[in-house]
Amino acid sequence: MSTTAPKTRSPRRRLGDLVFSGTTSGAALIILLALAGVAIFLTAKGVPALKATGDDLSGAKNIVSYTAPLVFGTLWAALLALLIATPLSIGVALAVSHYAPRRIATVLGYLIDLLAAVPSVVYGLWGSLFLAPRLVPSYSWLGDHAHWLPLFSDNSSATGRTIFTAAIVLAIMVLPIITAISREIFAQTPRLNEEAALALGATRWEMVRLSVFPYARSGIVSAVMLGLGRAMGETMAVAMVLSASGVVTFDLNSSTNPSTIAANIALKFADATGLRVNALIFTGLVLFVITFVVNFIARAIVSRADRRLAA
Repeated sequence: MSTTAPKTRSPRRRLGDLVFSGTTSGAALIILLALAGVAIFLTAKGVPALKATGDDLSGAKNIVSYTAPLVFGTLWAALLALLIATPLSIGVALAVSHYAPRRIATVLGYLIDLLAAVPSVVYGLWGSLFLAPRLVPSYSWLGDHAHWLPLFSDNSSATGRTIFTAAIVLAIMVLPIITAISREIFAQTPRLNEEAALALGATRWEMVRLSVFPYARSGIVSAVMLGLGRAMGETMAVAMVLSASGVVTFDLNSSTNPSTIAANIALKFADATGLRVNALIFTGLVLFVITFVVNFIARAIVSRADRRLAA
């Protein structure tokens, strides 16, 4: 007599689960299609710029020599902004999550979050009309006493509209993003780890350094990368603050400044025609690729840190 094992029926999924699964899958597919659509559009409209020369490229010989200074300005401004914003953001996040009294921490957290709601045009107006003129004396002093350093020029800006001024504005704009994410990551540190460090005689800073930072390392990297993406893609604030000349220079106080891809597109797209439009779209494609590569590298760093922490 042969016996057969009873067939196991798969559990019946509820209608709500099916709807939720289909909705989330559809949302993910829409995002991928939108991303692919943007890439296809930028590629199709940007490739004709490879044939552009002369007047279509503002005097540049080819599209590479036209794009290279813009790429440099974009990365340089974003790097300066991160150098300013990252330590401030981490410090504010630690103050809110571990140091400040609860009432002060709550108010400080609200104020930092409100910075993210300020339009970029407002930052641009503040940077160009308020901040830049007040930095002129500092730039003049640096030009007179520190021009022997490669970052400062003896030809200091008379208006204060320099790449460093734009970087300060960008730093203030990315500060709430990095702070908010870092604050949430710090608050999720296992309480037992913190109490164990304090019980062993560690100071508050030693507890943060040995218990909080290792746990939050991948989150900090993610926060910084999101801030980098915001800094590289910012348009109006940089266009209003920066007095750009489209050159490659590391001078922070000079009146001759590199431009960024986003600001260059915002300033020139309205009057562009023919191959000039294709050239601007090509620079947008380059910015798209740079952002994708930066996020890919950040994702790899975060995954490696997560695996190391799990081990």
